[in-house]
Amino acid sequence: MNRDVTLSPSPSDDYRRIAGPKPVAMPKGADALAYRAVGWWKRRASRLTELRRDAAIVDRQSATYAALDDETLRFRLAEFAAQFRRGREAGRPEIVLGALAAVREAAFRQTGLRPFVVQLMGALALERGYLAEMATGEGKTLTAALAAVLAGWRGRPCHVITVNDYLAARDAKWFEKLYAFAGLTTGHVVGTMEAAERREAYAADITYTTGKEAVADYLRDRLRLGSVHQPNRRLIRQLIHAGQRGADGFVMRGLHSAIIDEADSVLVDEAVTPLIICQPRTGDSMVEAAKIAAGLAGCLTSGVDYQVNRRYREVDLLDSASGKLQAATQAMPLGWTGLARRKELVTQALVARELFERNRQYVVQEGRVVIVDEFTGRLMPQRTWREGLHQAIEAKEGLEPTSPTEILARLSFQRFYRGYRRLSGMSGTAREAAAEVWQIYGLPVVAIPTNRACIREQLPTRTFSDSEAKWQAVVEEVAAVHAAGRPVLVGTRSVEASEMLAKRLGEIGLNCQVLNAVRHAEEASIVAKAGEVGRITISTNMAGRGTDILLGKGATAAGGLHVIATEPNESGRVDRQLFGRAGRQGSPGSARLFVSLEDDLLRRFIPGPVHARLVKTTAAMAAKSDSKTVRIAVGYAQFAAQWMAARQRAGVLRNDTWLEEALSFSGPNAGG
Repeated sequence: MNRDVTLSPSPSDDYRRIAGPKPVAMPKGADALAYRAVGWWKRRASRLTELRRDAAIVDRQSATYAALDDETLRFRLAEFAAQFRRGREAGRPEIVLGALAAVREAAFRQTGLRPFVVQLMGALALERGYLAEMATGEGKTLTAALAAVLAGWRGRPCHVITVNDYLAARDAKWFEKLYAFAGLTTGHVVGTMEAAERREAYAADITYTTGKEAVADYLRDRLRLGSVHQPNRRLIRQLIHAGQRGADGFVMRGLHSAIIDEADSVLVDEAVTPLIICQPRTGDSMVEAAKIAAGLAGCLTSGVDYQVNRRYREVDLLDSASGKLQAATQAMPLGWTGLARRKELVTQALVARELFERNRQYVVQEGRVVIVDEFTGRLMPQRTWREGLHQAIEAKEGLEPTSPTEILARLSFQRFYRGYRRLSGMSGTAREAAAEVWQIYGLPVVAIPTNRACIREQLPTRTFSDSEAKWQAVVEEVAAVHAAGRPVLVGTRSVEASEMLAKRLGEIGLNCQVLNAVRHAEEASIVAKAGEVGRITISTNMAGRGTDILLGKGATAAGGLHVIATEPNESGRVDRQLFGRAGRQGSPGSARLFVSLEDDLLRRFIPGPVHARLVKTTAAMAAKSDSKTVRIAVGYAQFAAQWMAARQRAGVLRNDTWLEEALSFSGPNAGG
């Protein structure tokens, strides 16, 4: 990057860094109904027709730029950049279409990839503020780069948000030459960077990063403001104290444009909980209290002293537990001797014991409890659970509990992304969340067609009454497909399941590659080779994000990649993401879902009597590979899970809005 980041920003730049746009209030009542109608209108089929027509115009114009030499093409790009910088493209689609045609030719010369017409449609959708649904393998990364050039030319920060640090660094490197050819600088932000490196990366025209890093940096910048969080007051202070100028210590340049890859994961799945900035609380007695609470929890009996609600992941203490807890008064440290405080700690200890499983929600590495992101399957070593839960899990595992933390600032992902002036995104699976992303973010969803027709075969779902029968059937299917010379990709929901399946396959002489939260070092190379003949790859949700599975020599003739989902996810979108790894860009492939009535989704969200009847029915029909009743049950369970998650997200946003309105006098911590 050649931008001089040591120069003090102008007053206007300083104002943009500090102020940040305030999101429009969420509509309510009749206004909400009208707003939904507007969203439906913006998602109408004719919008796709417009995108197809305009992409065809870009395609025809590309021939003009293909005839230019590099120097002339670079000059034409600079002319377009000047027009975007002055805002002359607003309301003039011919400028945008011509610019995209030039960028398309530049992309081909700098990357060797010539965007297809459907990718041009995707880039136009991003430029116009849509959430574009593009199937797996259709080139979303290049599509985002095309739109990022147009956004970067406007002279304001453009953030390309992706799902993990690896992709942020990789994509920035991939398209660095394209951006430089178009007169733009690029950078990336990952979790290991210090403040100075982050500041330099955000100073670039286009910055690749993850949602968690962007929100955390935004919150840390709010904390750096201290008491002078209002831009007008800060400018007055700068006038009084001439030597104090600029957003001191800021790493970001404000929020303007954001292009979000895997938008359903970033905007929906990750938005269930807010991002919180904490600091350790020293001298706290919770560490000792957590150890004692873990011992007390071991003396309580489920169904007698407490009840577990697995659907809502809650534990309720019963009256019989009070007497047992009363005896622990003397053992508890000062501050935790009250009955309410003891109940609080013991409840957390029971939650840790009953509802949090090692190698599913967390792993233990080097004597530390490390959280596993349940949506991406990746480790989150810098994050901890709140309200004593992390200490309770550490005590459960026999580890020394760490010091609890206190909250410095918090912000919901919904509130953060709604703060961008220009927001757009891409996803392979967005239709199911179309209503929610419009209601919260104002993003209409448009489904971009595939470049080639998808010929993937969706095989009938196989259903079983118990897990053992299901896993045995999975092993048999992997062996049969492998014997035919086809590559196999098996998706599991936990580290434990992936390791168990690998062991079973090894027992019958089948070698496989395993990708999970504790075996991720070679993720990209393993995923890239998963399409080779005879390959067996087992992965948690972490795989298949940003790295294509290309069929190796002979794999196409054998029938292509076969994908197995060993358990339904709480969202059907995640199942579709996994199935989408097969049959990319018109290649052959197949996919199948295996379901056991002991799967976590069905145990949590199917009512007990109904679940018991399903078990009996399925056991009696063991020879039947596909059960319509179980498929309906899976659909109901996924609907119930997503409804509950949507309520949680709405609650997070309401809480954020309430904090902003009720505590706005308290400064930057009130709402970000």
